[in-house]
Amino acid sequence: MQFATNGPSAPVFREGFATNRRTMDSFTGIRFKKETAKRFQEFSRTHFKSHTEAMATMLDFFFYNEISPRERLGPTGRTIEANLKKRINAVIAIMRDMEKTQTKPTVAMIESLFKAGEPKKKALKLEKKSKDEKREVYFQEKGSPDNQL
Repeated sequence: MQFATNGPSAPVFREGFATNRRTMDSFTGIRFKKETAKRFQEFSRTHFKSHTEAMATMLDFFFYNEISPRERLGPTGRTIEANLKKRINAVIAIMRDMEKTQTKPTVAMIESLFKAGEPKKKALKLEKKSKDEKREVYFQEKGSPDNQL
């Protein structure tokens, strides 16, 4: 007597019925944790037509590039940008400090030396005689001895 568990060992070929010999590729089951399987399925659906194609492409990538999935490929664009911004801010701070402590005091000292060494200008006077023969001074620099107005 044959029970359902003790079926025939070879598949039965009948026209129109499913058999174990299909033209489709065979599949196998692999066990993953639920979180990992969900992440993979979401990734696969967004980038590939099937999960098989996604897995094959990932394996090919690591094989052809001769890298391990555990290796770090280096800093990403975001980390490089953040490091550059930090360095640029540091350079700006250094330049501002140099300007406050070195450049401005030095410029002030040099300007004071040049002003002390300049010859004094003569007072500029514009005079015009009027009908009354009085001398009228139209322009005269401050501090000159002729400033009697």
